Amino acid sequence: MANYPQLDNARGVWNLREVYDAVMGGYWPNANAIGLFGGGTPSGSVDVIDFNIISTAGNSTDFGNLSVARTGLSAAGSFTRCIFAGGQSPSETNVMDYVHYKSKGNAADFGDLTNSIRLQSSTSNSIRMLTGGGYPGSSSINSIDYVTMSSVGNATDFGDLTVARHGDSGLASPTKGVFSGGNSSGDTIDFVTIMTTGNATNFGDLTSSREGSRGLSSSTRGVIIGGSSTTAIEFITIASQGNSIDYGDVSTSGEAYGNGGYSNSVRGVCVLGASPSATNAIEFFNINAGGTAQDFGDLTVGREQCSGASEANGGLNDGYQGTRPLPSGNTGRALVLGGYNSPAAKSLVETVNIPTLGNGSDFGNLTTEISSGSECSSATRALRGGGYGPGFTPTVDTVESVEFASLGNAADFGNLSSTRGNIAMNGCGSTTRGLFWGGDSPLVNIIEYFTIATAGNATDFGDMLAATKLASACSSSTRGICGGGNTAPANINVIQYVTIASTGNATDFGDLTVARNRFGSCSSSTRGIWSGGDDGSTSNVIDYVTIDSTGNATDFGDLLNGQTANSMGSTEVRGVSFGGRISPANINVIQYVTIASTGNAQDFGDLTEVKEMTSTATDSHGGLQG
Repeated sequence: MANYPQLDNARGVWNLREVYDAVMGGYWPNANAIGLFGGGTPSGSVDVIDFNIISTAGNSTDFGNLSVARTGLSAAGSFTRCIFAGGQSPSETNVMDYVHYKSKGNAADFGDLTNSIRLQSSTSNSIRMLTGGGYPGSSSINSIDYVTMSSVGNATDFGDLTVARHGDSGLASPTKGVFSGGNSSGDTIDFVTIMTTGNATNFGDLTSSREGSRGLSSSTRGVIIGGSSTTAIEFITIASQGNSIDYGDVSTSGEAYGNGGYSNSVRGVCVLGASPSATNAIEFFNINAGGTAQDFGDLTVGREQCSGASEANGGLNDGYQGTRPLPSGNTGRALVLGGYNSPAAKSLVETVNIPTLGNGSDFGNLTTEISSGSECSSATRALRGGGYGPGFTPTVDTVESVEFASLGNAADFGNLSSTRGNIAMNGCGSTTRGLFWGGDSPLVNIIEYFTIATAGNATDFGDMLAATKLASACSSSTRGICGGGNTAPANINVIQYVTIASTGNATDFGDLTVARNRFGSCSSSTRGIWSGGDDGSTSNVIDYVTIDSTGNATDFGDLLNGQTANSMGSTEVRGVSFGGRISPANINVIQYVTIASTGNAQDFGDLTEVKEMTSTATDSHGGLQG
């Protein structure tokens, strides 16, 4: 790793922007990472180990041989070693052997599993390999073993799966190991924390019962491929819990049974296995996008029940494997600014750590009590502007700033071009520029912007499609999008967009699933989400769009209850809704969704106060990613 340039020492042929893009894209420095497939059976067991460069499609090349020919084995790896475990040879075995990714050659003895088994699964982070389930020749077992991969030696008991199984699949993030499906367990997904010991906990369910699937992952998304009677590619978000979601297929028309798989943080690679007979076909897909897998190349010999591992799987990286910190220093801090609870507006600023469930806590205070304004933020500074002052009268043009890094009160930053309230519930922006949309008293179509790093007054950006209040906006690093609102007297479902780095009028994007106002929005770098609002009653609807495309919104799921006047904040992974109103009272509920998936909101914690019409800024929203 040391030979690769880092974020603060790129030079010569290494362009800093290229390094940054690769770091944040999750493929630096593992672009040339090796993946290995070992063992399996075309008719009898084989000892063949094949290798490929994950980022480059092509046929496999011979790497070496296992110490024992076998089928139905499992594999996992660290940054340096790949370990193959168990299998049938010709009866069940407890053999573990290993190779070094960078040195072609035959496998060496590592130690023994606690049981002689086949059809188990394995997964790993950079320190430990876990092996779960399996078939010792009589019935399935629920045992989980672990080894420390940098050493050699016999496996140690870790705990038990929630149900005995064989033919299951394994995957991991750097902290969490996940096991899914298998004979006897059907559709069960469960998980453990890799660096502890103990029994597994239920995670959710696959879309159908199956055995013979394979798992792979990025550091955030787990993927389950194929299995008995299915060609589906499904995903879970590893940091949360919930059922898998079908988002693609391998190309075979039969079933992808007994296949092998591995990944880097961008690409998943899989062998089709028995489809319906042993095949040498290898396919690949983008882990974030899914879809139909494409041809990658061929194994040196067709087989099923082989197993694969790589030096860049999701258990080994968080998108960056260098020695220096990420450039933004983002922590996932949300600031919930101001708000209203009859009869008074609020000045409190609360802080919430989005990656960790829990309640809000006191951060500081705004310069005055304020609600119904808007916000934007960089990775270091939040701006809150406009709104209604104390007693919900009158409107103001004040813009104030808060620094994310330290507790404290807001400071004067500048002014909007006019006094107004009911500006877009959430603003949007990039690392340098923040945008404020619309508002009333009187109703306006104004879009204006600030350079977040430099105190000063707003600059005209352009116009919305119509004069609108109580809309809600979010962004990628290049595009700002604003949805819904009220044009007095009607709610609208219009979504419109601008390019943040330029100026100009908004362009039509598509439509929300329902016309509404007084609702929250947030985004990852790719997906924008809106939730709740007034659609004639109180809405629980969550819907989403892909920001850098155009088109109508798609249903995402539901909030815990129908509500209005909530605000939202996000990291790249998680969107969080704060407070709001369930008539006749305001609420302090915090709830969250996992942005890359779909599904209903889950409880996160509580704000210190009940309130609506807050403004929420985060140091890690989608406009700051990439």
